[in-house]
Amino acid sequence: MRLAIIILVLVVSGCAHTPSYDPADPLEPVNRGIYKFNSVADKYVLRPAAVGYEFIVPGFARTGVNNFFANLFYPVTILNQFLQGKVGDGFADLGRLVINTTLGIGGLIDVAGYWGLPRHHEDFGQTFGKWGVGQGWYLMLPLLGPSSNRDFVGMVADAPLSPLYHYEGSSEVLLGLSALDAVQSRAQLLAADKLLEDQLDVYVFIRSAYLQRRWASIHDGKPPSEDGKDDDFADFEQFDDAQPEAFESFDNVEFE
Repeated sequence: MRLAIIILVLVVSGCAHTPSYDPADPLEPVNRGIYKFNSVADKYVLRPAAVGYEFIVPGFARTGVNNFFANLFYPVTILNQFLQGKVGDGFADLGRLVINTTLGIGGLIDVAGYWGLPRHHEDFGQTFGKWGVGQGWYLMLPLLGPSSNRDFVGMVADAPLSPLYHYEGSSEVLLGLSALDAVQSRAQLLAADKLLEDQLDVYVFIRSAYLQRRWASIHDGKPPSEDGKDDDFADFEQFDDAQPEAFESFDNVEFE
């Protein structure tokens, strides 16, 4: 899930709120309505499930689940590394996938991480940004959370790279895996709930966090600033490495 990392990075970097109106958000009235719907779904369904999950499942098991989903969706990162011209990282991440899938028991154990191979996160939204495609409008998607025109198209392009997309077995298994991914991702955000509760306008905070984070990720943590100097967002990479695909699906989680 993206928002956990976004929030932590904003706290570390001391980023301030943007004004309520943002030119990148011409659909704000509609987006706010969708945000309220997502918040209700989170309040009554996803957050209670995440609280129960964290209470029942021990920490080492939750780490294994997170590692499993990170490894499962890692082909998205690998392909986009190559598409962005990061050939060295692409081959390193391919090695990471092979190591964790085999020696790491299907990705449950991050063996490659122990061996010094860092976890990365890349997606088609970032690749399109690298290629010069504009961000477009900010979007709040039902149940999927914050996005943009560019990232929404990127999300569609990412989907066929997921093993779950090609799974032809029991629909119950597929639904169970998807639900587990959403719940474990939401559980990692529980500590951030208080921070959101303290915001005067949570919608604006999330929008600002999302747009800043995506701008930084396109520039590998060092986006250009208006004064011609690089803004150092190195902390984004630190948090992305900690949980790559889970933040991708904060697209799947909303808060009150």
